[in-house]
Amino acid sequence: EETKETVSQITEDFGSNIAALVNNAGITRDGLIAMMSEENWDSVISVNLKGAFNCIKTVARPMMKARKGSIINIASVVGVMGNAGQANYSASKAGLIGLTKTTAKEFASRGIRCNAVAPGATVTPAHVANKAGQQPGGAKMLEHSGHFVYFPGPECDPMDQAYACLFLASKMGRHVKGQVIQVCNGAFL
Repeated sequence: EETKETVSQITEDFGSNIAALVNNAGITRDGLIAMMSEENWDSVISVNLKGAFNCIKTVARPMMKARKGSIINIASVVGVMGNAGQANYSASKAGLIGLTKTTAKEFASRGIRCNAVAPGATVTPAHVANKAGQQPGGAKMLEHSGHFVYFPGPECDPMDQAYACLFLASKMGRHVKGQVIQVCNGAFL
């Protein structure tokens, strides 16, 4: 209902043409599978995957009416390759990649493009706290996966992710559909 109210307010304030949607909401509740609570599993899946589904479903109507639009889902490189200590986060982002490809196929004939950006280590407050072991479960996760996640090269800046989104939302990306662009400074090659 909140998603419907938000989109309704946006179309009322700015008109019915929604040019782009960037699904960027995401949380982590890291932990090893054997120690992860069902509550932590559900909360991450709900925000990271169900939230994107609700937003896509809601903006699809005005985009279909306009016969154009760009949907960009912020996935993660761990959605592509998994990561020890992040089963819920990895699964939610892998699911988001599947949702991206399905959405691209369902709406391509209606002029709506859907793609994903898969960030690697990006200097955000959440990343800095996670790297310091200050996120819930973060210290335990780092014991098992730090060598997969924090590489010796430079981490990305949030603008690196924004530039990928700008490309996908603009005419520059008009023929890009159902793709996952990894913006990770080559860390996961």
